[in-house]
Amino acid sequence: MTGFVPPPYPFDRLDDIAALAAKHDGGAVDLSIGTPCDPPPPEVMAALERPDLARTYPPSTGSLPLRTAMSEWLRRRLGVEADPVAQIAACVGTKEFVASVPQYLKLRDPSRDIILYPVVSYPTYAMGAILAGLRAVPYARLDDIKDADAKRALAVWVNSPANPTGELSDPAVAAAWGRDHDVLVLSDECYAEFTWAEPPTSVLREGTTGVLAVHSLSKRDNFAGARVGFYAGDAELIHYLREVRKHAGLMVPGPVQAAAIVALGDDEHVERQRERYLRRLQRLAELLSAVGYPATLPAGAFYLWVAAPDGDAWSATRELAERFGLIVSPGEFYGPASSGYFRVAAVQPDDKIELLAARAGLS
Repeated sequence: MTGFVPPPYPFDRLDDIAALAAKHDGGAVDLSIGTPCDPPPPEVMAALERPDLARTYPPSTGSLPLRTAMSEWLRRRLGVEADPVAQIAACVGTKEFVASVPQYLKLRDPSRDIILYPVVSYPTYAMGAILAGLRAVPYARLDDIKDADAKRALAVWVNSPANPTGELSDPAVAAAWGRDHDVLVLSDECYAEFTWAEPPTSVLREGTTGVLAVHSLSKRDNFAGARVGFYAGDAELIHYLREVRKHAGLMVPGPVQAAAIVALGDDEHVERQRERYLRRLQRLAELLSAVGYPATLPAGAFYLWVAAPDGDAWSATRELAERFGLIVSPGEFYGPASSGYFRVAAVQPDDKIELLAARAGLS
């Protein structure tokens, strides 16, 4: 019997590169995966110690206090309105949501069989479509999408600030395209508070009809291991997804919900994190440029998207590991169109970044 064979997980393909980097005195400096290195606020960690919340089943959609905190955060930080009762629901980290939502959309409308996603992007957009038995169709620009594909599309993914490039896009353009073509817009806004060129924004500023915004506490709160995020927008679709996800047993643990309320109510730690990421991006761009890999600051997110000098990102990845003990992500992970680039995540403490500087003779 033959069937679906999962491809190698992208970051598992870096094992040989990691072994090369680990040979350096002081070990590897891993800037491949965008996993936070800084601690969550102590008040957030303290909120996890609620035995009463660990004992009982938590609400699958998120408690009303949690959804209210999410609504208030959207209003305060992004300038948008979303009803916590009808237009917001929690998810078990946004990667889970990205990977699973296509199968639920397919059940809702079996007449369509395509998920549209950016040609250079987070790989789970395409994998979510594949896992649902749908066609994953990439696009370079929304205007380039063929009418035939738009007519068969269940949803279109947009991502700003974008992973891996850091580019910013206009949410008004995405919302208008979706409504003009009767295609649901799924807007991944997990890096919304990490913008360097423009103020943060959201597709929800264009209204909620036909759009969902997806947000995560992993990046803004250094809370990736807790697995909590949320989706907000079109009330009819929120209701549908809430109900089907209940049957799938998808629920954020109770203590994590309590901690998320605290995290969403505190903006000061996010401002400090913004300063850390910007400082690290600046230093990494300086270091890479000095050793022959010209790098510029992104418009948003905490990644450098760097062109490999000879167009071979795997060769550059190996060279950086051998010379400096640095692990980066080859652009191929983010689609075939990215094979000439590599991504550098500013997710190691300053002392680790300065270790790279010392190895390069630049300290």
